Formats: sequence, C-alpha cells, structure tokens
Amino acid sequence: MTERERLRDAATDRSRRFRVRDGVGLVLFVVLGAAVLVGVFGGSRWAARESAPVLYGLPGGSWGIGGALGLVTLLGWGGALSRRLDSSTANGSGKASGRVLRRVARGACAAAAVAPVLFLISGLQGKNCRSYGTGCAYVPGTGPALLVYTGCVAVVGWLTHRRRRAVLEERRARERERLRKLRSKGKG
Repeated sequence: MTERERLRDAATDRSRRFRVRDGVGLVLFVVLGAAVLVGVFGGSRWAARESAPVLYGLPGGSWGIGGALGLVTLLGWGGALSRRLDSSTANGSGKASGRVLRRVARGACAAAAVAPVLFLISGLQGKNCRSYGTGCAYVPGTGPALLVYTGCVAVVGWLTHRRRRAVLEERRARERERLRKLRSKGKG
C-alpha cells in the first residue's frame, strides 16, 4: 500500500467518523429542540389561560389589557426593526460582546412583539378537544381584548407609519433644497 493510499484511507475513516458524530448531534439537537419547543408553547398556553381571568378582572378589564398588549406589540416591533441595533456604536462598543448584546436585545424585542398574540390566542376556545375540558373552554374577555388589540395595532401602527413617512419626506425635501442652492452657486 502506497503512502498516498494510506492517507486517502485515513481521510475516509476520519470523514465517516465525523459524519456519524454529526448525525448523532443533529438527531439530539432536533429531539431536544422539539421537546423544549413543545414545553415552551405548552407552558406558555397554560400560564396564559391561568393568568388571563386575573388580568381581565383588573380595572379597565379586557379592553384595557387588549390596548396595552397592542402597544407592547408595536414597541416590540419597533425595537426589533430598529436600525440603531445595527450599528456597532449603538452601545458604545464594536466588540463581539456588543454584537451579542445587540442580537439579544433584538431577540427580546421580537419576543415582546409576538408574545401578546400568543397570550390572546391562548384564551380562545380550543380546537379538536372535548367541550367539557377546562383547557379548551373560552376564557371570558378574550374576544373584546383581541378586538381592541387588533384595533390598537392597526390604528397606532398606521399613524406611526404616516408620521415616519412625513418626517422622511420632509428630510428629503430639505436635502433637495440644499443641493439646489449649492448647484445654483456652482458648488454642487
């Protein structure tokens, strides 16, 4: 057996070993990830169904909770889509730890944007389960909360969008005017 053939056989053995190790790692990742995902969604549904009646009983009731959750969603999306988290000077540091913190902050904002939806949907009547099951019953107050949530997100989101567009258009108009003045002086 030549040196070349031995090296090729050793490389083949090593790649097979890595393939098996990678396959086992992938299977473990999928199984553990699925278990964590099911636990998170199941636990959050249970927590939402237990806490919803208490929250809907507060002053302002389900209407106030729906509006507050709508604002939480809008603020969460605002943070998740913010360009301030893109720059390396957002927290005064360009280091890798700063990047990690910015990504964690963006993830927290995205979770804050999605969590109210999951909370409100958890209070609706369950599908494909027994009507007498306590985990399937409609939580009173969820309908009005969902209605106000949707209205709040739609109206406040639209108003915010319009305001942002107006500010950007004003900024563009000022820049065009500045460039026009520079060109008329022969400097642009």
